[in-house]
Amino acid sequence: MDSATAREQALDAAEELFYGRGVQSVGMDDIRGASGVSLKRLYQLFPAKEQLVEAYLERRDVRWRRRLAEHVERSADPGERILAVFDWLERWFGEDGFRGCAWINSYGELGATSDRVAAQVRAHKRAFGDYLDALVAEAGLPDALAGQLFLLAEGAMVTAGITGETRPAAQAREAARTLMAATRP
Repeated sequence: MDSATAREQALDAAEELFYGRGVQSVGMDDIRGASGVSLKRLYQLFPAKEQLVEAYLERRDVRWRRRLAEHVERSADPGERILAVFDWLERWFGEDGFRGCAWINSYGELGATSDRVAAQVRAHKRAFGDYLDALVAEAGLPDALAGQLFLLAEGAMVTAGITGETRPAAQAREAARTLMAATRP
């Protein structure tokens, strides 16, 4: 098995196990068993578990942001694009196996002890915030609204992860609609 294939198999297993069970409850031997990649090869690819967690979050970030953007871009109206963020969150919250935000979960487990994991989480959240900034600018709404929308979305993620319900996304969407209406010139 070449290195690229082994890396992908290891990351596939890590994503399933880390997201499903939590980072700290999964050992490298669990990743070996689920991926079929030998422990020796696994440590050649990722000399420390922290590096595997970092790579898992980085890869998941690319896919998560791509899926969000693909959904949002289906709306032609700039204001509807903002609301589409919350529609997408509702769909995500309803997916089988949804366990909340992988970055918030990872930060809760390792953020205080792993600078690498904390950096990945901050980069993901910054990119999501920047995306909302761009959507707000396209809609011609006040810049400050983006931060408020970010907090609504993040709050919905945390609440949905805890409750296992999709309703927080719809509630956040309605709050976003109210804020948008209040800030329209």
